Amino acid sequence: MKITIETTVHAPIDRVWATWNDPRAIEQWNAASPDWHTPRASVDLREGGKFCARMQARDGSVGFDFEGTYTLVAPQRLIEYTLGDGRAVRVEFIPVANGITVRESFDAEDSHGAEQQRQGWQAILDNFARHVEHRA
Repeated sequence: MKITIETTVHAPIDRVWATWNDPRAIEQWNAASPDWHTPRASVDLREGGKFCARMQARDGSVGFDFEGTYTLVAPQRLIEYTLGDGRAVRVEFIPVANGITVRESFDAEDSHGAEQQRQGWQAILDNFARHVEHRA
């Protein structure tokens, strides 16, 4: 099952792209709720390159590495990657009249319901949009 989420970021593509791919910026926006954070991230943005974002509860009780390998990188337009468990993710950066629509499509995983996954990924994407817009 594929899940698709999106948001429109009111900012130029240069800023949207840079914020999406900068490890220090990822540490600022990559969380689904205030009680989670990303204490470290790494990005090797090229086909065959790897990325990792350590996501964990602020109290340290639980955490995991969100990691994968880039399979396609079309600067300022498209990123595709495969997660460590083999699931595919596609991230599109689509110019619209008032900014950039970021659309993510990903293979659902089996341990959480589809709606829970959609909500979690959407919350992170919404944090991303707020972070980019407030960086102006």
